[in-house]
Amino acid sequence: MQNQVVLPGIASQPVSAPVRETTDEALVALIADGDKRAMQVLYARHNVRVFRFIVRLTRNQSLAEDLVSEVFLDVWRQAEAFEAKSQVSTWLLAIARYKALSAMRRRTDEHLDDEMAATIEDTAEGPEAQLSTKDRNAVVQKCLTQLSPAHREVIDLVYYHEKSVDEVARIVGVPAATVKTRMFYARTKLADLLKQAGVSAV
Repeated sequence: MQNQVVLPGIASQPVSAPVRETTDEALVALIADGDKRAMQVLYARHNVRVFRFIVRLTRNQSLAEDLVSEVFLDVWRQAEAFEAKSQVSTWLLAIARYKALSAMRRRTDEHLDDEMAATIEDTAEGPEAQLSTKDRNAVVQKCLTQLSPAHREVIDLVYYHEKSVDEVARIVGVPAATVKTRMFYARTKLADLLKQAGVSAV
């Protein structure tokens, strides 16, 4: 995805090596001081992760592209409010989740069919040797869409974004025990769906 943050001058400034090597937390502190280069680096590091998270929540690629810009505009405006109680990536995904859920509430009449879901993943044809893996991935993705939104969300955060239970709890806004319960039921349901589809559980 070649989406750009809609901030004046943000993509045109050269980024020095020290800024590129700065931690996420230090970048947010620089952003709070109005440093556009730091914003550019943070965006480059995290925009794809945020985009994929929003796509999985909304199942709408064009909406996800719009929301990515909104997420990073919020970061630009709210950097001073970041208290470093969680990782920056956790903070970003929490903002992204709020934006995605708000957008979906505004678009309750829009639904995504399986054909459109398939276009989000695996757009390129690979060699025949990769077809079985690709087919398996397509089955897994289809089974994921059959989980409830709450269960799909925790699976996505834990497996695709490698977030801990505590981090997922902060992003979703529920107790860690609830996250564990959702993970248990989500994994059980996913295993059943994969078995029905003839795919061994991962």
